[in-house]
Amino acid sequence: MLEHYVSDWNDAYANGANIARGDRWPDAWVGPSEAFRNARSASGLAKLDLAYGERPRNRMDLFFPDGPTKGLVVFVHGGFWLQLDKSFWSHLASGTIASGYAVAMPSYTLCPEIRIGGIVEEIAAAVCEASIFVEGPLMLAGHSAGGHLVSRMITATAPLSPHTQGRIRNVVSISGVHDLRPIMSTAMNERLAIDEAEALSQSPALLRPMPNARITCWVGGGERSEFLRQNALLANIWTGLGATTASVVEPDRHHFNVIDGLADARHPMTRALLSA
Repeated sequence: MLEHYVSDWNDAYANGANIARGDRWPDAWVGPSEAFRNARSASGLAKLDLAYGERPRNRMDLFFPDGPTKGLVVFVHGGFWLQLDKSFWSHLASGTIASGYAVAMPSYTLCPEIRIGGIVEEIAAAVCEASIFVEGPLMLAGHSAGGHLVSRMITATAPLSPHTQGRIRNVVSISGVHDLRPIMSTAMNERLAIDEAEALSQSPALLRPMPNARITCWVGGGERSEFLRQNALLANIWTGLGATTASVVEPDRHHFNVIDGLADARHPMTRALLSA
């Protein structure tokens, strides 16, 4: 008889506790991000704390390249929809701006003040607002819960205007959570309050992709097996629904350092994000 390979859903999604010196993060990102913001601001190549909505956390930072702007990347942070904000991730824009693209990084209202469906609405508003500032192709990237949110933006029921959705050329979901149903079995769901209806309506893996959707699902080879499963899940399902998909497992990377590739213009992750 087959048995479920997951016996403890809390442990399945526990990243820091299962990484050597995992308690270094997210503090390890604070210094590099602050230095990056200060440098771009000093050069007149940053717009910080732009409002895209009425809630206090509806703010985004926008970073511009040194030369002409080829298009826009929107990066959405993770933290299980419960923690962190845009200030931890600024340095990850380095690879994209070095390639000639602007980068927008929004914060969003956190659960339990809002439901995940409400965060989806906020990210859609942030994407639309950021796209006003920058012409050209639009690419989305997100990490962990952010991977869920950017994947949700290219579903057939995404709360984006048809014009904005039509500008989206590519998405990279990094360690993304694409099926919310397992999260219902974790202790953190006491704060997330995901129920069956929300899981069905907000899980990208349970929704159809928009026409011409292109997505790369990227995960570290050293991550929890549940994140490896979630990564492969969306790429497999959407391939059968008309999307162009790829699934990448990057060796020797865990949940926190798998995003480092975005800071390097030459890294395959950055190249995949900006590819035509």
